[in-house]
Amino acid sequence: MSRRVLLVTHTGRPEAVTAAHEVLIGLRDAGLDVALLPDEADALSPDATAPPRPSAGTVVLADPVDAAAGSELVVVLGGDGTILRGAELVRDAGVPLLGVNLGHVGFLAESEREDLHATVQRVVDRDYDVEERMTLDVTVRLGGQPVATSWALNEASVEKAARERMLEVVIEVDGRPLSTTGCDGVVMATPTGSTAYSFSAGGPVVWPEVEALLLVPLSAHALFARPLVVGPSSTLAVEVLTDTEGSGVVWCDGRRRIELPPGARIEAVRSQQPVRLARLSAGRFTDRLVAKFGLPVHGWRGEGRGSAAAVAAAVAAEAAARAATGS
Repeated sequence: MSRRVLLVTHTGRPEAVTAAHEVLIGLRDAGLDVALLPDEADALSPDATAPPRPSAGTVVLADPVDAAAGSELVVVLGGDGTILRGAELVRDAGVPLLGVNLGHVGFLAESEREDLHATVQRVVDRDYDVEERMTLDVTVRLGGQPVATSWALNEASVEKAARERMLEVVIEVDGRPLSTTGCDGVVMATPTGSTAYSFSAGGPVVWPEVEALLLVPLSAHALFARPLVVGPSSTLAVEVLTDTEGSGVVWCDGRRRIELPPGARIEAVRSQQPVRLARLSAGRFTDRLVAKFGLPVHGWRGEGRGSAAAVAAAVAAEAAARAATGS
């Protein structure tokens, strides 16, 4: 039976289209079938979809309703936003997702643009591991009745809809009220999302293997407005008070929006349906933090196997980050 990979890219960026063309040709010439989303196929160069030699794979159009069906892997080229779009395609299908970073930080990505050829070969050889990342089930209730549902890999953020107005909310954990506050919003995040919106709002970085949920208030006017880390079986809830002056919205991964009238209640719990991420490296999360954020580690003299190589890699990442920012 032929092997099939779904290729997803940010077609609005020329460099992404070029990279996608390289990946498509590499996978196809190695004998794999490559599926493309119908609205992305036309953006690739005409020769990419030309009839290949008999020993090569074919290029097919994916079903937009179930794009990942029949694929062994989904390769996504772009920044974290594009990878989150890819996560929407793979979650229900249970197909692993491999991200190639063409953006800035690219925390969800597993490889970089300069590693594209090697990445293609790893896909061809099935030389990758798969890990499961926790997601959130999000339910919006009004008058006790569910009116909308969604999910999130990174976070569900309850936000004010108008800049000049605050939200008045009650924060709840495990069915018990914690604090009433006026705020710009509240972020409910997974460990994967701890380096995304939650991080920019002052939340803690949580290692991916830690099973926990995060709750981070945004610009809260309250005596107690600290980020919280709770157990994975907890239920987080935010209630928008009926007398609040402003309306709100909830964003799931910054992609799926739900309007929130006064009196709405937003609940977030750990989902039973994870997102599966393909991993090319067994490197530690600490090294990923150093590389992605360009953290200063010069002077480290830690002991242990591979410490010299780890220092060299971290220092190189720091230097590259400084060069990129001109600092």
